[in-house]
Amino acid sequence: MVTKPGARLTITSRKTTINKVNVNFYSPKGGPSFVAPPLWGSASGNSRHALTDETRAQLAAISSHVRFRKGERIYAEGDRADAVFNIITGVVKSYRSLPNARRYVLGFRFRDDLIGLAEEGRYVNSAEAVTAVCGYRIPVTALEANLRKDSGLDFQIICKLCHELREAQCHAFLLSRRHAVGRLGLFLQMLENYQTARSEGAGEIYLPMSRSDIGNYIGISLEAVSRSFRALSSRGVIALRNRRHVKIIDRAGLNDIASENKMP
Repeated sequence: MVTKPGARLTITSRKTTINKVNVNFYSPKGGPSFVAPPLWGSASGNSRHALTDETRAQLAAISSHVRFRKGERIYAEGDRADAVFNIITGVVKSYRSLPNARRYVLGFRFRDDLIGLAEEGRYVNSAEAVTAVCGYRIPVTALEANLRKDSGLDFQIICKLCHELREAQCHAFLLSRRHAVGRLGLFLQMLENYQTARSEGAGEIYLPMSRSDIGNYIGISLEAVSRSFRALSSRGVIALRNRRHVKIIDRAGLNDIASENKMP
């Protein structure tokens, strides 16, 4: 391209489509970002953006911007793990398919989270968009090269992985609860802690996932999820504005139920 001397050159983003997924290529002014607590900090507070502007710019240079529709699969268990994904907006669920065609939901990932856990070059879980999702796709080979050069990025990834390990331990503890209402109560506390750490929620807990996804995560049937919500509501522990928004009314009561000291 030839321009006249002194002419102003305007560069616009280039947009293409790969496998029906819109991809935008941005200049590295922003870039991938994730939130993680300090390495020895609480998993329910003091979360902060872990990457510097310089590191985000470096990651932006090797990343592409992807979008997924609600219900669209991002990757499948056993697929070649050639990229990790950084969520910008939306919610993703990580799951495994069971022989009886049911799904075992391992966790939910939100804004500024990373997904793409792999073993021997293959994804160990499947990932699906719970809502419309926008994110960065980061090729594994390029990410590994950056990790070898940037010890600060390496450390922040470790902090994020430690945070996810704590979340996995909380999930295992949740599944150890005997009663369905206790499991739901603990799940609501986990979501509230997540939203509080990111200054989200405004006094309510937002539930972007379906009742079925909640049941598959806490290990109870869809009917048991509905009964448990009704039990918490009728007892005056929570108030349901609609299916997506829950307000905790009796926090002490919810603590007792989540710890199974007192069941409705």
